[in-house]
Amino acid sequence: MTAVHVSIHDVSPRWRAEVETALGWCHDVGVRPGLLVVPDFHGRAPLTADAAFVDRVRSLAEDGHELFLHGYHHLSAPGSGVGHFVAQKVVSAGEAEFASYAQDEGERFLDAGVAMLRDLSLPMRGFVPPAWARRAWLLPALRARGLDYCEDQLFVYQPSTGRRVFCPALNYASRTRGRRWSSVAYARAGRLYPRAGFGVRIALHPADVHHPLLVRETLSLLAWARGRTTDTVASLIP
Repeated sequence: MTAVHVSIHDVSPRWRAEVETALGWCHDVGVRPGLLVVPDFHGRAPLTADAAFVDRVRSLAEDGHELFLHGYHHLSAPGSGVGHFVAQKVVSAGEAEFASYAQDEGERFLDAGVAMLRDLSLPMRGFVPPAWARRAWLLPALRARGLDYCEDQLFVYQPSTGRRVFCPALNYASRTRGRRWSSVAYARAGRLYPRAGFGVRIALHPADVHHPLLVRETLSLLAWARGRTTDTVASLIP
C-alpha cells in the first residue's frame, strides 16, 4: 500500500494555538504528524525564550512525532532578480528563506538551527526548507551534517544516497481567495496519486486554521487518509 504522510509546518510559539488545533485533527484520525520546527519565526519567536513550548514539542517527540528543522527565521533575506521574485512573491509571501541565501550565509543559519535544536534536546529527523524552496548547495550541506531527509513540493530526498522519490505534497494556500480555491482543487485531485502507485504528503499550515473552507477541506482530507498513513518519512523512501 502506498504511504500517506502528514506533517505540520511552522511549529513555533508564534502559532501555538494553531499547532495544537492541527495536532488534535491528526490525533482524531490516529496520525502522529511530523513537526517542522522553526528556531525563531520571523525573528520574533525564538524557541529559547519559551521553555513551556519547547517542553511540549519535546514530549511530542518522545511520543513518536518526528521533528524536522524548518529553516531558521522562515523569512527571506533581501535579494533581486527573477528567481528571487518567483520564490518570494509567487511561491511564497517572502518566506522562501533558503532560496535567498548564498551558500556561506545559508550554512551559517543551517548550523545555528541545528545547534539550537540539539541544545534544546529536540531530535531532528531532517531538514525541510521553508516554502520547499532551496538552492543546489543545500543537499550536499545536509549530507555533510548527517541530516538524511529533505523535501520539496514534488519529491522527497535522501541526501546520503542522492535518492529522489516522487511523493507530491497536498497543501492549501491561504493568501487569497483564488489561491484557496485552486489549492483545494489540487488537493482533491491529489487523492488519485495513490491509485497510480505514488505516496503523498499532507502538509498542514497554521494559517489554514483561520479559513472555514480550508478547515473543512483539511478535515475531509485527513478522513480520506485514515488507515493509510505512516508516521515515519523513512516509509516514503523504499
